[in-house]
Amino acid sequence: MRKTHILVVDDEPQIGRMLRTQLSARDYNVVHATTGNEALMSAGDEPPDLVLLDLGLPDMDGLEVCRRLREWSAVPVIFLTVHDDERTKVQALDAGGDDYVTKPFGLPELLARVRAVLRRKQEQPSSPTSIFENGDLRVDFTARQVTVAGEEVRLTPTEYELLRLFILHADKTLTHRQLLTQIWGPEATTETQYLHVFIRQLRRKLETDPAKPRHFVTEPGIGYRFRTQVQTAAAVGA
Repeated sequence: MRKTHILVVDDEPQIGRMLRTQLSARDYNVVHATTGNEALMSAGDEPPDLVLLDLGLPDMDGLEVCRRLREWSAVPVIFLTVHDDERTKVQALDAGGDDYVTKPFGLPELLARVRAVLRRKQEQPSSPTSIFENGDLRVDFTARQVTVAGEEVRLTPTEYELLRLFILHADKTLTHRQLLTQIWGPEATTETQYLHVFIRQLRRKLETDPAKPRHFVTEPGIGYRFRTQVQTAAAVGA
């Protein structure tokens, strides 16, 4: 059986060695890169299942590495950052990251984030032919393909899972806690900035006018609702 391949990108030797040792001990295949260019080359040669990406690298910052990855890959990315301010976290998620861990971090927390992201990546809809169509939005759950007005839209793994969760509960209000628990796990129930960033990303990519969203509706003080515009009989895998 193929081992899960994790690309660690960090120029601090101690952290790189620690992550390689700890992840390898848990049966992950680990490659360590110390620069952004090295990371991009490694990801191109052997596509990883997950990237642990430091924000501060000697040749380019982690945000730029993630943006370049997102041009051709939907691999999940967990940022490692010494910055604990909300602005930095939002920038990391805006760049296409799926999660972040603040340095210094505890190994149990990091491993939990790794498992959660990989679990989301591996989950597949139960129906092999499930397709959702609503207005100009079409989601093929078998192919994991999203199109708007016939044009394919690239979503990160977390954006895709969030969209899928909304569609599975179409026209129902989902609370902040429900969304955070389902996508990021019970330890993330207070991380509402996650939702703000990802909802903004989904609106930007999938709404005709992100400033006047038709699908992703805010329920003030409660959460969000995915509102259908055209009723359809298309099935969605549960």
